[in-house]
Amino acid sequence: MTAMAMERDGLIASDRVEGTLVYNRQGERLGRISNFMVDKRSGQVRYGVLSFGGFLGMGDDHYPLPWSMLHYDLGKGGYVIDLDKRLLDQAPRHGADQRPDYDPDYGRSVYHYYGLIYPW
Repeated sequence: MTAMAMERDGLIASDRVEGTLVYNRQGERLGRISNFMVDKRSGQVRYGVLSFGGFLGMGDDHYPLPWSMLHYDLGKGGYVIDLDKRLLDQAPRHGADQRPDYDPDYGRSVYHYYGLIYPW
């Protein structure tokens, strides 16, 4: 199956997700997806990690966003999230050279911050 055929069928390769722009509903560019976190057992994507700030990729902060909050918009060619940019000021985040333990406690804190119930 070609990449175009996969995307038509609702599938996308991981290397095409990384780097995809993220906007809020007001049309403000929030950043781009730097990577995403996948549950090894179920294969379910749990987080899209938003890269934001810094200059030319240096000093970016990385914000784990529950994957269910991201909605792909064909017109924008990127993900849209119902999120005021100011909410990122206090959001859970880490530096590019750090990676938190994505354990259940951390997951609950991320989901709670965005007003969601941690489903695992």
